[in-house]
Amino acid sequence: MSISYSPSFQPLKVFPKSNLNYSSGALTLKRCNVVACMKKSHEHISLEAKVDFLLDHVKWDDKGLAVAIAQNVDTGAVLMQGFANREALSTTISSRKATFYSRSRSSLWTKGETSNNFINVFDVFLDCDRDSIIYLGKPDGPTCHTGSETCYYTPVDELLKNPEVEKNELALTTLYALESTINQRKAETSSSSNGKPSWTKRLLLDDTLLCSKIREEADELCRTLEQNEDNGRTASEMADVLYHAMVLLSLRGVKLEEVMQVLRQRFSKSGIEEKNSRKS
Repeated sequence: MSISYSPSFQPLKVFPKSNLNYSSGALTLKRCNVVACMKKSHEHISLEAKVDFLLDHVKWDDKGLAVAIAQNVDTGAVLMQGFANREALSTTISSRKATFYSRSRSSLWTKGETSNNFINVFDVFLDCDRDSIIYLGKPDGPTCHTGSETCYYTPVDELLKNPEVEKNELALTTLYALESTINQRKAETSSSSNGKPSWTKRLLLDDTLLCSKIREEADELCRTLEQNEDNGRTASEMADVLYHAMVLLSLRGVKLEEVMQVLRQRFSKSGIEEKNSRKS
């Protein structure tokens, strides 16, 4: 279940009689202001009632809490996990800042209130049982108090292999794991040892080769449509396009997350409008 946002609640504004101008036009204007404010107030009251209804139907535990997870809207990375009560969830919905309930301090806290690394919430989701919450948002900086991008950077498999060594390795989904590997190869190209030979390094060191491969792979992707090739072939060619394009991004110092953010910002406008805005 996704929770939509509306502006925060505003109190009804009433204009005192002394401010009314009794000429016909001005009086009408003042009356319209009052009516508009009353209508706006009614809309906000309706939203407040909807939020209260929603909060009533969350399955809070015996302490009035539910698990609240913050997730990066662009990368999908799980940023942190905390707990929320009714007030924390309500505050998150109205402020769009990820807000939790501190069990140790018995009080609300907004992520970033001391570090300024807020998590700006775009959407809120409840799970199928309505007993856990996801804050889907964009962090202003590192989420973890250690300075790490997320609070999840200790792989269990590595701990089982070598419990004495704590490895710092962010939990990455497929594309971001690939981006990390490409960046490692980029770092190796500038080091003295230079590591083992790799195709990625060759591409990073040869702009002409890299651009020719991107064009070649894009053409092969189009051929899967034109020649009605099977879906597996299309997926394979698209993987080649993604990989080579991501090598170019790394070479240019552009993060995949920046690309995802651009795509997200285009969701609210048509492709035709977006293309026209580029021309202007």
